[in-house]
Formats: sequence, C-alpha cells, structure tokens
Amino acid sequence: MIGYQALRTTAAWLDLSHRGKLRAIGEDRARLLHAMSTNSIADLPAGRATYAFFLSAQGRILADANVINTGDALWLDTEPEVAEKLREHLDRYIIADDVELEDKTSEWVEIAIEGPDSIESASQAGWPVPAQRYAIEEWHSGFVLRVASTGPDGLRAFLPAEQRNLVQLPDIPQGDAAAARLVRLENGLPRYGDEVTERYLVQETQQLQAVHPNKGCYLGQEIVERVRSRGQVHRLLTPIRIQSNEPPAPGTKLIADGKEAGEISSALYSPGLGEVVGLAYIRTEPAHSKPEMMVAGTEPPVRAYIR
Repeated sequence: MIGYQALRTTAAWLDLSHRGKLRAIGEDRARLLHAMSTNSIADLPAGRATYAFFLSAQGRILADANVINTGDALWLDTEPEVAEKLREHLDRYIIADDVELEDKTSEWVEIAIEGPDSIESASQAGWPVPAQRYAIEEWHSGFVLRVASTGPDGLRAFLPAEQRNLVQLPDIPQGDAAAARLVRLENGLPRYGDEVTERYLVQETQQLQAVHPNKGCYLGQEIVERVRSRGQVHRLLTPIRIQSNEPPAPGTKLIADGKEAGEISSALYSPGLGEVVGLAYIRTEPAHSKPEMMVAGTEPPVRAYIR
C-alpha cells in the first residue's frame, strides 16, 4: 500500500521498461508516421512529443503511442502488448520510403516518477525537468519526457540499459502495476489494451488530444471525419463511481430508467475513496444527463454514478 498511497498523495517511481520502445530513423520517418497516425508528426519539433492513435483503414484503434522527436530519430513509446503489432503494421506501409524501425524495448530502460509531487521529487533526485508536458530534456545517453499515465503530471526517463544505475531514486517509494492501475482509475485515465481496444472508434474514447483537428490525410481518417461530421457517437468512455466495495466484472451492464445505459470496462475498489471506481462506455444521452444508474444483476441494487 505504500506505493499506492505515494502515487496518489506524493510521488512514487514505476519501472516501465517492459513498455514497447520503437525507434524510427531515415529521412522519411516523419512523413511515414504522419501518414499513419492521428496527430501531426510532420511539424513536431525536436525536443517535443505528442500522443497519437494508429488506426486501421476501418478507423479502429490498433495502438496508441507517445511519439517523441529527439532530433536524430522518432521514438514510439507504446503499450507492451501492442509493440510488435504496431511495428508490423508500420512495416507493411514502408515501400520505397527511407525508414527503418528498430525495436529498442530490451535495450533501453524506462523509469517513471508520478504523483502530485513528482516534479519536485524528480528534481531533487537530479533529473532534468522539461518545462512543459510533452517536452523532453537530454539526460546521459537518453532523455526525460514529461508525461504521466496515472495522473496529471510526471516524468519518464529513457536510457540505455547499461545506464540504469545512473537513475537515483532516494526516498521515493516504488509503485507496482496494481497501484498504478488503481490510481489511474481513480483519476479516470484509460489505458490502451484495457479500456481502449480495436473494438472502439476514436470519438468513443473521448481521448481527442490524440487527434489533430486540421490534419490532412492519414490511415483511417475518413471514418474519423465521417463520425465527427455526422455526430454519430453512440457511446462515450466515462469515469464512474459505484457505491460498493465489490468491483463488478468487465462487461457488466449499467441500467438507468429501466434501460441499458452502458457497460463497465474496468473497475476496482479504491481504499482512498471508500468506493469502487472505474471506466465505462456510457450511451451518449445518459453520459450527458448523468442519471443515477444501477449495476445489473445486483440485489439489493448497487448504485453507480458518472463522475
């Protein structure tokens, strides 16, 4: 519980070295990733990063990534279970392009410091602190990116594995995957592979920071634009709270006014909040009106609310 409490109230460090780390080099690297992702890569300056989705031609979300421009390369920092799928997906579209994709997952470490006091704690530990979110600073033979997955702010250090001992973390407790998952659900933050999958369209996830509003053609754009222009969004990924200490299983339905209002994607009991927190895909109308809901199959009825 020490790591959990630190993540939500002060700061904790996380070993994220298992995350996928793809490095794109070659003169056409920006052109390729710009054409394959939902955000703008062609004008991404050195020293900056952006968050993007990679879509199928049918507009389904194949993967997400932090796309990082280090000047000499573009890095894709992605979830571990989709790294190989993303590499193969991009490889299929490299025809006459001067692009090479290198999988650096096993060669580089990725260490995060997250939590409300993460920036101060990292600075005290000797980390360089980028001035704003999605900015990077060089560090040793790697770099530090200002980004977080469990809350609003944090840092990630990317270094060659042989420099792991250069990362000093004095007086900062370690958080594990279970603590990180619980805190991100408390903060209503989704993860690709859990709440965001190929089943869903971009607008349904409500993660529109991944989409550049005025970008030209990219794979899957036609579907994204069609949904936007017609307003055909039937469900929205929404943070919920449930008045219980027993989290319902993923797929459990939520009922409002006697009708199905949504479906739970993830839920966990939060000791800090004294109730279950989670994320659910809620039908558009109740997502906006925020009615009291009931968890299907519970007796006596368990109440659920949109946060």
